[in-house]
Amino acid sequence: MQAELIDIRNHLIQHAPFDDMPEELVNQLTESIEISYVRAGTQITETGQISTRMYYVRSGAVEIFRRSGELYNRIGEGEIFGQFGLLMRGQVRFPARALEDSLLYSIPAETFHHLFENDENFADFVEIEDRSRLRSAVSRREKSNALMTSRVSRLISRKTVSAPTTVRLQEAARIMTDQGVSALLLMDEECGDKCDSDRLTGIITDKDLRTRAVTEALPSETPISEIMTEGLITIRASSYVFEAMLTMLHNNVHHLPVIDGEEVRGVIALADIVRYESQSSLYLVSNIFHQQHVKGLKKISLDVRDSFVRMVNEDANSHMIGSAMAGIGRSFTQRLLELGEEKLGPPPVPYCFMALGSMARDEQLVVTDQDNAMILDDSFVPEEHDPYFLELAKFVSDGLAECGYTYCTGDIMATNPKWRQPLKVWRSYFTDWIENPKAQALLNSNIFFDLDGIYGRTEFAEDLKTLICEKASSSQLFLTLMARNALNRTPPLGFFRTFVLEEDGKHQKTFNLKRRGTAPLSDLIRIHALACGSRAQNSFERLKSIGKTKLIMEDDLSNLRDALEFISIVRIRHQALTLEAGGEPDNNVRPEDLSPFERSHLKDAFQVVSNAQKFLRFRYNSQATRHV
Repeated sequence: MQAELIDIRNHLIQHAPFDDMPEELVNQLTESIEISYVRAGTQITETGQISTRMYYVRSGAVEIFRRSGELYNRIGEGEIFGQFGLLMRGQVRFPARALEDSLLYSIPAETFHHLFENDENFADFVEIEDRSRLRSAVSRREKSNALMTSRVSRLISRKTVSAPTTVRLQEAARIMTDQGVSALLLMDEECGDKCDSDRLTGIITDKDLRTRAVTEALPSETPISEIMTEGLITIRASSYVFEAMLTMLHNNVHHLPVIDGEEVRGVIALADIVRYESQSSLYLVSNIFHQQHVKGLKKISLDVRDSFVRMVNEDANSHMIGSAMAGIGRSFTQRLLELGEEKLGPPPVPYCFMALGSMARDEQLVVTDQDNAMILDDSFVPEEHDPYFLELAKFVSDGLAECGYTYCTGDIMATNPKWRQPLKVWRSYFTDWIENPKAQALLNSNIFFDLDGIYGRTEFAEDLKTLICEKASSSQLFLTLMARNALNRTPPLGFFRTFVLEEDGKHQKTFNLKRRGTAPLSDLIRIHALACGSRAQNSFERLKSIGKTKLIMEDDLSNLRDALEFISIVRIRHQALTLEAGGEPDNNVRPEDLSPFERSHLKDAFQVVSNAQKFLRFRYNSQATRHV
């Protein structure tokens, strides 16, 4: 092959859809290409013109327009245009004009159709538009993971084993032994062939028998109702295995009753999930609660990064990874609180320990710091009670730092007395931030309105969530100012769909996938969720809540979900690759370190973010105008 053709081929295979194309087809394509140079302002294709070729931008920039004359897109090096005309009745669908001097490769219609018929990836790529390609990219990852495609019902290997709550301890143990099960469901009366979920009252496990019966030397005739676990957490049979995994992680339970409509189908156990889940995050959480001192927690914290890398390499999605990592972080915090209470004695008044930020949203990764606070009972008397809670907060904060969760540089921690207050003070904080949305109040709202009660009287945190739902949704001024704040962080996409990079400092020639990608997305999703009165915390769950209100069209919601997933997973993979290489993970990515596939779809995802920010500006500014 001539040197000129080699240069053309080498450039093509750096960009989608040619990066995955068989070598034989790439060579045929290369030999058919015609090269043209167009000056800025030149009309390349016209509406209604017969379409005879597809174009590839070797250098320069091209503007694509709708038939109405409205600007549709700007494309640059490595991108294609003209394909829709070849697919749609042979006429130009989107006219194109050179924005700057450009070098183009033109691909004849005959070659285009040959590639279309012989390369499925090429056909998929040219048939769908940017956002559809993003959806396809996300779907391909989801379909590759068994956790995402397997239903909980597949894990049920036997009929439900149950007994009435009136059964005695010895009889319950005999039933479990005869049936070979590690958990027995308890109903409020005898079940027939089918167990009604409304009558499901409790559960008893092997561990319960050991710790609550044998250890306490209870008589064999003790009613099982005295030691059973009530307030059961269940899961639907139609749920995915990954949802069961996240439920176990979030609640630190090892058995889940499975419900199908009104019927109890059975119980799945930790061992059932582990057959599908090889990342060991469930075992890690279980191990956390067996540690008796901070040194033990610090030792097993070294496994967190290994668990993260395993999940990434097994193609878990960002929701699974973020929830698993948040569950691990939550478990470290809960165990430290238990150890702290063992050391200091019982708390003088009830309290709730709150997680904030990414842990509360179930979106935590390996690069994270501490964000937490304490809600104290309104009977709290600072002079009498605060020395205890300060010491407990310091014990937990120092322990988290030992386990790799660094101190918050903004001092958003329970060790700060401002964030260690009675419920009535927290209610006044939240009310004031919403009713008087000044700069600091808006900043605090961004931080504290992602909250989760993870220990103690968690109903205190639920009370604050209710307050937020009631007040934020009815305050248009607050939502408008929150929206304006959210527009301060924009995606790193330039005028010509090129990446905007840091110009100086240690991160020059990179862009930050958290600050310029996932953070702007979570900010705008939070605002829409507040407007809808949603109690959800996770960004994906908030999108579901928003969808129920029709505030955003379903297509736009799908685009937001796909953009969030793709940006998140690129960020996650960047951190995992850094860890595998022995480096310290961060959020700063160099474009040249990304695959052509990632670069192409990141641009699509960032364009979705940009469009969503435009809608945010329009909606809340226009709403504010109506209320003036």
